[in-house]
Amino acid sequence: MTHRRDPSWTTRLALLPLLWLLGCDEDDPRETGPSPQALSNDAGKAPSIGRYWRAGAAGSFPARLSYAAGDGTITTLQLAGPVEMSGHPFFTPLGSNGRACITCHQPADGMGLSARTAQEVWDQVGASDPLFAAVDGSNCPSLPQDERASHSLLLERGLFRITRPWPPRAAAGSSIEPEFDIELVRDPTGCNRDPKFGLRSDKPTVSVFRRPRPVANLKFATSYGFPFDPKDGLPLELDRESGLPTSGNLLADDRERTLTGQARDALREHAELGSTLAPDQLQRILDFESQIYTAISQHQRAGMLDSDGATGGPDALSKAPAGKLQSTKGNPIWGEFTAWAAGANDTDAGVASQQEFRESIARGATIFAGRQFLVSDSAGITDTGFGNPVRNSCAFCHNMLHAGMDVAPGQVDLGTTNLPNANPLPELPLFRLTCHRDARPHPHLGRVIYTHDPGYALTTGKCIDIGKITAQSLRGIAARPPYFVNGSAKTLAEVIEFYDKRYEMKLTDQEKLDLQHLLEVL
Repeated sequence: MTHRRDPSWTTRLALLPLLWLLGCDEDDPRETGPSPQALSNDAGKAPSIGRYWRAGAAGSFPARLSYAAGDGTITTLQLAGPVEMSGHPFFTPLGSNGRACITCHQPADGMGLSARTAQEVWDQVGASDPLFAAVDGSNCPSLPQDERASHSLLLERGLFRITRPWPPRAAAGSSIEPEFDIELVRDPTGCNRDPKFGLRSDKPTVSVFRRPRPVANLKFATSYGFPFDPKDGLPLELDRESGLPTSGNLLADDRERTLTGQARDALREHAELGSTLAPDQLQRILDFESQIYTAISQHQRAGMLDSDGATGGPDALSKAPAGKLQSTKGNPIWGEFTAWAAGANDTDAGVASQQEFRESIARGATIFAGRQFLVSDSAGITDTGFGNPVRNSCAFCHNMLHAGMDVAPGQVDLGTTNLPNANPLPELPLFRLTCHRDARPHPHLGRVIYTHDPGYALTTGKCIDIGKITAQSLRGIAARPPYFVNGSAKTLAEVIEFYDKRYEMKLTDQEKLDLQHLLEVL
C-alpha cells in the first residue's frame, strides 16, 4: 500500500510555526492531545499548558493520543482503554510539592520529559508549576527559586537533581564502605558544597543531574534474557518482596530494581511524599504504567510506520515479545524496517522521495546491527572476558529486539560521564574519585577518575563501577531530547557523533544520516 501526503496536510505543516506562536498547536494534524477546553481542574488552574499535562487535572486519559515529535508523530497507547484521571494516583498530587507522576512523564515526550517542554512551561507560568519544585527541579534548593538561572539545568538540559547518600547505602538500609574517596573539583550549582544539602552536611549527599527515564514500554525494561548477569557471572538479584529475579534495567544507577521500588523512590524523592503509599494506590500506578506503550507512529518523510511490510509503530510494539536477543543474521535488531530496503517493495514514482527515505532507514537498521567497530575501554564490557578491544556493533549493547535495551542486565561505562571521553559540560559538577590502595582500581581509568556522575558506583561503592550507567529503551527517543543520562547530546546527530568519535567508527556522512533517520522513527 502506498501512502500519499494530503496537500492540505502539507500546507498546514507550513503554518505550524505561526500556529505555535499563537498558542494553536492543537491544529497540528499530528496532535490529538489535551486542550484546556477538553479538561477541567478542581484547583482552578489551567489543566494543561500547550502540550504539558498538569498534575491534578480531571477528565479522561485517552486510549490513544498523538503529538508532533520532530519530523514525526509520537503516539501513546493505553491498552486498558481510557482512564479517568480524577483521583487516580498517577495524575493526582500525593506528596507535598504538588507533583504527580504525570508531571515528569509527559505523553508528548514519549512518557519522559524534554527540555523543550520544561522551557514552554517556564515561559507560561515560571517557577509556580510543580515541575520546578525546589527539591530537584532547581539546581539546588538553597537558590532563589523564582529566578530562571536557578533552574538552568532542567531548562537547558532536561536534568533533575538526584541525591544519593554518602557513603552509599544498601537496599536494606545499611551503610556500604566505599572503595573510593570523593572530592569536588568543580561545583557550579553549589549544591555539593551546600551546608544543608552537600557532602559535608549533617546528612551527606552527592548531587548529580540526570534525565528522567520514560514510563512506557515497561515489559521490555523489566525483562531479561539470562538468569544471570553476563557482565559479572552472578545470578540476577532477587526482589525482596516477590522473590523473583530482577532485570536491573529500570534506573540509571540501578538503585531500585522493580517497578514497585521505582514508584516508591519517585514518590518519596521527587513528589516529597512523607508517608507510605497505600497498597491499592501503588497497584493502580503499576497497572496504569504496565499498559502504556509509546513509539513514533508516523514520519513526514517515511509515512506511516506500520505500513508496506514494516511494523515499527506503537501498535506492533505493544504486541511484540520482550526480552528476546537479536541475531544479526536470523532476527536482527530493528528488523521491523528491513522491508524498506532497496528493492524490497515497489513504490509509485510519485512518492520516490518517500521510498528513498525509507531505504535510508533500512540502511540505518543494517548499520546498527552489523557495522562492526572496536569497542574499547568500556567497563562492564571490555573487562568481563570479551577482550579489550572487542569487535562488535551498536547491537552489542542495544540488543533487545523491538526496544534496543540490553537483554544482559548490568551497567556499562560508555564514556558519557567519565573523562576523558565525556562531552565537556562546565555547567555540571566535576568529581575526583580516588580508589583506595586495597581496592581493585577502575579497569581502564586507574585509581584516580574524573567524572560528572559516578553512576552505578553511588549504589555499590565500588571503583570498578564508576561511571557505569544502565542502558535504556530507544523507542520514542526522538520525542525526548536531549540525550544521554546527563543531557550532553542535544540532538540525535550529536549522539551519533559521540559514538563515532568515542569508538573511531569512521562512519561516512551518509551512514551517520542513515543512523539518524533510523533513530527518528523508533
